[in-house]
Amino acid sequence: MNEKNYEAIIEAILFTMGESVELDKIAAAIELDKKETKAIIEKMMKHYENSSIGVKIIELDDAYQMCTKSEMYEYLIKIARQPKRHVLTDVLLETLSIIAYKQPITKVEIEKIRGVSCDHAVNKLVEYNLVCELGRLDAPGRPLLFGTTEEFLRSFGVQSIDELPVLNPVQVEEFKQEAEAEMHMKLDI
Repeated sequence: MNEKNYEAIIEAILFTMGESVELDKIAAAIELDKKETKAIIEKMMKHYENSSIGVKIIELDDAYQMCTKSEMYEYLIKIARQPKRHVLTDVLLETLSIIAYKQPITKVEIEKIRGVSCDHAVNKLVEYNLVCELGRLDAPGRPLLFGTTEEFLRSFGVQSIDELPVLNPVQVEEFKQEAEAEMHMKLDI
């Protein structure tokens, strides 16, 4: 089979699945090794960069997905119903960032960091498909563990959580000092 046939098969797989497909599954389907399959997909990704093509292939944690280029959204909205936009409040963003950097994490651990209940925030993030249950902690009560989803990666334009910005230790220390000063002010009142 020649490379164009492999490209056609990969294109059909990604188009039909509509969600990300792991590299090893694609490789098994076309009966090539992962290295050869990845090379073909990367060539296809370059081809899809052409401005006359309305879709692209993105990589998400060693999986690939075909999706619409963002510059086409305005035309899609004219045809489809306007998608519901999820609003991420400061509370949701704060909770999401804690989960992203500390995953897998329980609600109790999130609440220790935030200092307030996080039930509503975590439930909303699960509803928005940015966070999901990863299983249960092997501890008394078997609390749920939460982590980010592929939708989180897509929404924030990163291929894996390893690409999240690294926290500056000096800034973290400044934030801690500000929070402690704020707590002392509240206690003095």
